[in-house]
Amino acid sequence: MAKFLNTSATTYYLEDMIKQASERLILISPFLRFNERIRELLEDKNRLKMDIRVVYGKNELQPEEIAWLKTLEYVRLSFCKNLHAKCYLSEQSAIVTSMNLYEFSQVNNNEMGILIQREFDSALYAEAYQEALRLIRISDEIKLSVERIPAPAGAKEGEAPTLKASAPAPSPAPSVISPEEPENSRQVSTTQLAKQNGIPPKDLFSRLQKAGWIAREGESWTLTSLGQSQGGEVRRSKQYGDYIVWPSALKLP
Repeated sequence: MAKFLNTSATTYYLEDMIKQASERLILISPFLRFNERIRELLEDKNRLKMDIRVVYGKNELQPEEIAWLKTLEYVRLSFCKNLHAKCYLSEQSAIVTSMNLYEFSQVNNNEMGILIQREFDSALYAEAYQEALRLIRISDEIKLSVERIPAPAGAKEGEAPTLKASAPAPSPAPSVISPEEPENSRQVSTTQLAKQNGIPPKDLFSRLQKAGWIAREGESWTLTSLGQSQGGEVRRSKQYGDYIVWPSALKLP
């Protein structure tokens, strides 16, 4: 029998689904921005060489998000035009829900969904699974590669090499910083700024929102005039949409 899920229950059962999966995962969500817990679980499944299909439907993937996805050898990413469905499946269960696989939605939104367990609702599970396969078939698989390039001159021994995504790639990318550039002139994305300061990205987004530097608009963040006064800038790319960059030396609110 299908089980009703609220926001917290959807998050719980989604994480449990990924953890318990042993054969396959299908993650369908118009918007994508993985939280740290989901990233850890998917990285673990990738190490186990499990087949993972991710289908999204909005051209708003952040550069660091697409770069991270492409480091996972067994994750196949596809774009589905006009996608609005949110559905997550393993070989054991399926979740059909209003919740995007998007960190903000999991923390802030009021969501609903149902859990379908194959053991108890095999016919209903089969219908959801077949529709998920249809969405995969009509999707365009994203063929991006991530290759390592030599470290810049003067890089410290042991420093992680730069990752470069082949076309289509965001332009300009805030993560590409010249080692000779003065520290106070460098610009980084909000997520990079959070990592630089050792705090969870969702906490930094919350702090910036409370300070009035950014505002929530649908599934995206917008830069306010106050944020602009702090050095924030909006970058735009046709492939990834708008994203905000900040001075790397920004004093956090």
